[in-house]
Amino acid sequence: MVTMAGITKFLEQKKLAVVGVSRSEKKFSNKLYKVLKSKGYQLSAVNPYTDRIDGEACFANIQSLPQQVNGVVIVVPPNQTEQVVKDAFAAGINHIWLQQGAESKGAIDFCKKNGINVIHNHCILMFAEPSLPHKCHRYVWKALGKLPK
Repeated sequence: MVTMAGITKFLEQKKLAVVGVSRSEKKFSNKLYKVLKSKGYQLSAVNPYTDRIDGEACFANIQSLPQQVNGVVIVVPPNQTEQVVKDAFAAGINHIWLQQGAESKGAIDFCKKNGINVIHNHCILMFAEPSLPHKCHRYVWKALGKLPK
């Protein structure tokens, strides 16, 4: 079960990898990457199909990151998520955010079984110092009782 304490603990991690960052500036994963970077997070981009995102190095997978990260935001199709979660766990990463659309039951079950702080079914932009549209989204979810306790 996702809790506000788990979300807070994830957001305290300042060195993150974003797995699935798109080369296209029109894609949500690229926008998410830019917003988190603007919030002061030290990000490592992961995408096996490019070596640069926004002029910065991009890595093929978690194992190829040149520095340790403390958390991973996953923005890949669900059929790829479980392997990314396993790679993160093997790298000693215990904080994982499955962005909406990336969730898979296998990945969530793996996280729970292995004591990983996993956030799912929530958009990270609603919680990481949200901008006005995301504050509104969060307010609506709170009013509907959809926010974690």
